[in-house]
Amino acid sequence: MHTRAFRSGSLTMSEPTPRSLGYRWPAEWEPHAATWVSWPHNPNTWPGNFGVVPARFAEFVRAIAEFEPVRILAGSECVMADAQKHVGDHPNVELVDIETNDAWCRDHGPMFLVGGSGTALVDWEYNAWGGKYPPFDKDNAVPQKIASLYDRRRFVPGIILEGGSVEGNGLGTILTTASCLLNPNRNSSLDRSGTERYLREFLGATNVLWLVRGELAGDDTDGHIDQLARFVNPTTIVAAWEDDPADVNYEPLRANFDQLRQMADQNGERLNIVKLPLPKPKFYDGHRLPACYCNFYLANDCVIVPQFDDQADAVAIEILQSLCPDRKVVGVPSLDLVWGLGSFHCLTQQEPAG
Repeated sequence: MHTRAFRSGSLTMSEPTPRSLGYRWPAEWEPHAATWVSWPHNPNTWPGNFGVVPARFAEFVRAIAEFEPVRILAGSECVMADAQKHVGDHPNVELVDIETNDAWCRDHGPMFLVGGSGTALVDWEYNAWGGKYPPFDKDNAVPQKIASLYDRRRFVPGIILEGGSVEGNGLGTILTTASCLLNPNRNSSLDRSGTERYLREFLGATNVLWLVRGELAGDDTDGHIDQLARFVNPTTIVAAWEDDPADVNYEPLRANFDQLRQMADQNGERLNIVKLPLPKPKFYDGHRLPACYCNFYLANDCVIVPQFDDQADAVAIEILQSLCPDRKVVGVPSLDLVWGLGSFHCLTQQEPAG
């Protein structure tokens, strides 16, 4: 096994960083070797409704596995048995004996890089969105265990960052929110310039775009970008949009859209911003759910889009199909899963083809 850890709260350059070694963070639409997910097993994530979650999750896994391999973190005997029962028969599914606390692999999984010497990974620290949902020790250990088990070079920045908090176009432009990355419950000693330096050195950013507003009703991440705005190609972003002026999402999403229209890519060219309407408000047990079509997942040759039993489901598919004409756009039910306050993008982490 060959790995390298880079640990520094102040980012001294005593060890080479991915940028200095020629690694880059590919866009999600670039070819994948596999998709990583974590098998759901924590009933506290879906209180009162966990019973339907494994079957819904299995439906989602099978949708991805039609297009690329799926590697499922399913450590411990009971979790492995449940995953085996639901998806173990699929030839494109691999069950991996690594334990987790929860199912949100986008945030606790590694972020994969590609470079001249193959695939590497970044092992950020993870604290369950500012310490909201302990324990998270097993989740935080996931990247190191994947690096060890699959012999991947490993870079360890030593700061907290979740995968759902950053969105990239593969060419150096990274989109994020100040409400999340600059929140003191993540890295209280880091300001914007310090945070950007980490994004440059570990993800290859040359152009960091900051949304000021991070609100989406029901969201518990302090404003993850994958609930608000997503790249679908190097120059096009879909942005969550609410038409109803009486809805709590109306004003912040309009402010985000206006800000996005003023942003430029790494070459100084204005980005194409497309509205992606929200479904009607969804509630469970009196709680507003963060139902949003921006939480789609780009797998090989397809787009997996959450569906919420809403008239806007078909609209979202139509918009994304027009923007991704060479991919099959697949709608998969997500209303039960989003009670856990996330959807398909939150549940996945892509490993690029090396």
